[in-house]
Amino acid sequence: MPRPPDPAKRRALLDQVREYMIRNGVADLSLRPLARALGTSDRMLLYYFGTKERMVAQALALDERRPLLRTRSLLGAVDAPRDPAWLRGFMEELWQRFGDPDLRAALPLYLEVMITGLLRPDRYGPVMRDALAEWKALLASVFRGMGLPEARARTEAVLLVDACFGLVVGPLVDGDWDEADAAFRVLLDRLEPGWRAT
Repeated sequence: MPRPPDPAKRRALLDQVREYMIRNGVADLSLRPLARALGTSDRMLLYYFGTKERMVAQALALDERRPLLRTRSLLGAVDAPRDPAWLRGFMEELWQRFGDPDLRAALPLYLEVMITGLLRPDRYGPVMRDALAEWKALLASVFRGMGLPEARARTEAVLLVDACFGLVVGPLVDGDWDEADAAFRVLLDRLEPGWRAT
């Protein structure tokens, strides 16, 4: 009977895979060069992860720098009533997370995975789709908690998530994070009045 994979070794490999992908991207990711860089073999990577696509998805999912993980912890720690002013402050704090140098270094990788998933849905299609769906579900629950009906809560969440995502993509292309910061604040100015239950 074969020995089950060592969880600690598997986790260490995922951390190394993630760092490799941040440096090299995923478009030309090949198991043999990756394994060589990690000091292991492609057979060992397949033993631990099954497929290259599963390995990439799991490496991204375990990235502790993901703002979604921080968002969950922030939401769980809040006892104060949630209203539009609170949500604005929450979103501003979340936006500041995108200024973290480690997170910014990883953002091009997430964008590349999203584009690759659009062009090749069989490879990484679910990775970014699931991440966006999770963001929208999380914020929809916040809007419902603020008294918005289900359909409106979902629409507000979609608007907020998709607009913020666009504001992250722009500076990845042109490098102007100051302009994105200013646009983010204008976005909140425009959206906040619509977050009140009627």
